[in-house]
Amino acid sequence: MRSTVPAAPRALTPRARHRRIGVPLLAAAFALAIFGFVRLGRFLTAPDPLNKADAIYVLGGSIIDRSLEALHLYREGYAPRIVLSPDKRENGAVALERQGVHMLSTAEVVRDLFVNKLGVPAGDILIIPGSVDNTAQEADAVRALINTGRWRRLIVITDCATTRRAGYALRRAIGPDVSVISRCSRYDPYNPDRWWQSRADFRTTFYEAPKLLAYWLGLKG
Repeated sequence: MRSTVPAAPRALTPRARHRRIGVPLLAAAFALAIFGFVRLGRFLTAPDPLNKADAIYVLGGSIIDRSLEALHLYREGYAPRIVLSPDKRENGAVALERQGVHMLSTAEVVRDLFVNKLGVPAGDILIIPGSVDNTAQEADAVRALINTGRWRRLIVITDCATTRRAGYALRRAIGPDVSVISRCSRYDPYNPDRWWQSRADFRTTFYEAPKLLAYWLGLKG
């Protein structure tokens, strides 16, 4: 009876070896990309734990939502004062100012609302003078108040998707001697867990992510 010897396995060609290695790698890369895509909103949204502070600083932008959050925290005793960003003044408002005509800024409107309608003492609302155009400039603007008042902790109110970037920008500009607590408004509708399902959230996410990367790379404006 003739004995049979198993045939030796056929050697893989270089192309087959590359395919065997490459397909799992591509699958892993694809899965990682999907995971990163889904988690991007949650990564951008990084509010810090609340703690009592010397002031609550409302960054410019969606200032009504942010200011109302600051009012809640002020009334809950987290800080004795609210600081409002001057935001960016439009060219037309600047032109009117030169003619002696003052147009109320958004910060001034909010201050009047808080003082005259909501009972906040006028001395507890501060507006930073001038005009600012971005988060880095706002960080520089509030630094003078911090130094004058010798503040040691600052709550910063921004949008939910901006909390990580705002916290980074403020800490970089102010330095390690002041603790920055980055928070967002309870009125902000941004959904970090389902951001791709809303056109507004989708736009916000892909507007904010490159800006955060630019700040990490050293952008200061």
